[in-house]
Amino acid sequence: MNKKWGLSASALLLAAAIILPGCANKQEAPKEALKSAAAKATALTSYEMKSKLVINNLTVEAGEGTTDATTGMVLSMLKNADISVNGVYQADPMQTEMTMVLNLKGDMAMSFNIPMVMTAEKMYVKVPSIPFLPLPETIVGKYVELDLKELAEQGGTEWSPASVDTQKMQKLSNEVVSTLLAEYDEEKYFTEIKPKDAALPEDVKAKQVVQFQVTNDNVKEALTILVNNALPKIIDIVGKEEYKTMLQIDEADLAKAKEELQSSETRAEVDKGLADLNKYLTINQFKLDTAIDKDSFPVYQNLLMDIIVKDPEQGTNVSLSLTGSNQYSKVNEKQTFTIGIPQGDDVVTMEELQQQFGGMGTY
Repeated sequence: MNKKWGLSASALLLAAAIILPGCANKQEAPKEALKSAAAKATALTSYEMKSKLVINNLTVEAGEGTTDATTGMVLSMLKNADISVNGVYQADPMQTEMTMVLNLKGDMAMSFNIPMVMTAEKMYVKVPSIPFLPLPETIVGKYVELDLKELAEQGGTEWSPASVDTQKMQKLSNEVVSTLLAEYDEEKYFTEIKPKDAALPEDVKAKQVVQFQVTNDNVKEALTILVNNALPKIIDIVGKEEYKTMLQIDEADLAKAKEELQSSETRAEVDKGLADLNKYLTINQFKLDTAIDKDSFPVYQNLLMDIIVKDPEQGTNVSLSLTGSNQYSKVNEKQTFTIGIPQGDDVVTMEELQQQFGGMGTY
């Protein structure tokens, strides 16, 4: 059953992989516009960003059509919950700051506001005030400093500045998405939408909107192409020396993954899973729109997803409906950082944090 659910998840990842900044220098065919987008991303040096994800519906029907009390409480909190992230990024010197806001609903409605800052060598995460988790007042509101080099060494890997090379990561994304797009037929998966019909926010001015869509009619073919054609080529891209070092990936692991992916046993399992996919997955709606402005940048992206994942053997149905969006502005301009890099008394180290948590038992 896990393999069936994995196929369903792969269908969603297939569409999500298209979300990348950049676009064409002129009005292009939908598929070519997205391929140009991936290429343009390698020149990205700075931007402001606003993202939001809203869970419109999340229901679980168990074997008898009911759920236990704990599951019901969690579902109540997640239904209509939303996560938003506002951030600023620049490549040189590398600095990113963002504030994540999580709003949970239901009987235990609550909100979390978590600012974060990242440089080439450090990450800072502000400790939020959490009602049901009484944290020491000495650390609430402080920024926990995470040394990326130390974390890598503790994990048994050798830290390299290349691991946070955002421009190289953009280049990798360009190659992956270009390879992925090349495998899919434009008429079946891509559509040109008039900006006035795309329900864009008022402050988004677009010259072109491209829609990528997965439906019940094309999802089997899409997954077949992904597994048999695209993934082996993507593994080869990730195995290039410049990316392998950045991602800290072992060449032997990549070779094994490709071998297993292309084995007759795996192919047979995938074919069997796809043959029965309609028993496990229903796509009511899965659309990803990318709006491109006059400067050839995707200033807005919008995802609409409404699916049902079923487990006939257990009699369980999971219905999930969500919307997500990304909006970019001040592309390749000088950025203003409102948080800055935390310093002095505003910072606590991991050691100090662990000491504070260790002392909670004495309260």
